[in-house]
Amino acid sequence: MRVAIIGAGNVGSGFAGAATAAGHQVTVAAAHEENAVKVAELVGGTAAATAADAARGADVVVLAVPAAVAAGVLTELKGTTAVVVDATNPVNETYSDLTTSGTSHAEQLAAVAPEVKLVKAFNTVFASRLGAAREDGLPLDGYYAGDDEEAKQVVAELLTSLGFRPIDAGGLRMTRSLEELAFLNITLNARNGWTWQSGWRLTGPTV
Repeated sequence: MRVAIIGAGNVGSGFAGAATAAGHQVTVAAAHEENAVKVAELVGGTAAATAADAARGADVVVLAVPAAVAAGVLTELKGTTAVVVDATNPVNETYSDLTTSGTSHAEQLAAVAPEVKLVKAFNTVFASRLGAAREDGLPLDGYYAGDDEEAKQVVAELLTSLGFRPIDAGGLRMTRSLEELAFLNITLNARNGWTWQSGWRLTGPTV
């Protein structure tokens, strides 16, 4: 796939490395172009000057930016035909709660750009696990949710290619649960002094 990654922080760089290792063609854009260049050079991808430039011709665009700026980035992508993956989590500045109430950040983004094929995914995966999707020989779960079934299938294929077990959580309504699930993992690691390596995997019969 042609994957555009918007953001060159921990998540963006982690995703860029995992995606190139999986054989995808990666383009990186960031608020500061020099950061995009550094990540692109590190992983063997290419850098773009703007989010719109990165998205041009992409199959998937990954929002790997702070949640607070995601809506602004999304407005730059309104003309894209790519599937847009919202990998953000709306955690407040003190990491004590989410900034949303009664809705999800993904639902808010969908309202900003209803024409965009938006799928929530990868937000429940720590940056450190994007390139290490297995634990004890088994794949970690990659939950995803959205209202566009074809777009979700593209994201499921991307998750699989990176080594995760894709699990369809449902429509955009379920993104509230995915953001809370991510917040729980963040809180557990922060409170217990864990190493930010934990990941989610459902066990037991599913058929």
